[in-house]
Amino acid sequence: MELFYTDKLLENDSSFQEFIRNSPGTGYLKIRATSANEAVPVEGLNIKVSKEIGNNKIIFYEGKTDYSGMINNISLPAPMAITDDLVEPNFTEYLIEATNKDIKQEYTISICCGFTVIQYINVTPTVNEIRNYYGS
Repeated sequence: MELFYTDKLLENDSSFQEFIRNSPGTGYLKIRATSANEAVPVEGLNIKVSKEIGNNKIIFYEGKTDYSGMINNISLPAPMAITDDLVEPNFTEYLIEATNKDIKQEYTISICCGFTVIQYINVTPTVNEIRNYYGS
């Protein structure tokens, strides 16, 4: 079942409450969607950021890229980055789904507290889109 991060049903979900207790910090995500070898920004690409917690798929963000192909500063719960051994920071993984009428791409990202991750999405247009774009 898909639930949004703000759903009241999650107040009584023990798996979700444990995740929140273990992720007291905030990490950030930026999306950059382009086409044609990063030459053309992709506006209106549907982006969903989610995580499987317990038996639920929790949606932490859902939106569209702007005219520059960007979504800035998506805030996501994250564990504190510092670990006892200072070798590898703590992180949590999220799933990014990028969709429009022709594509569906998925990415797994790791988010740490206090860090910003940039996910680049390369969209390959269909032949009809290319012809319409150039007027042929």
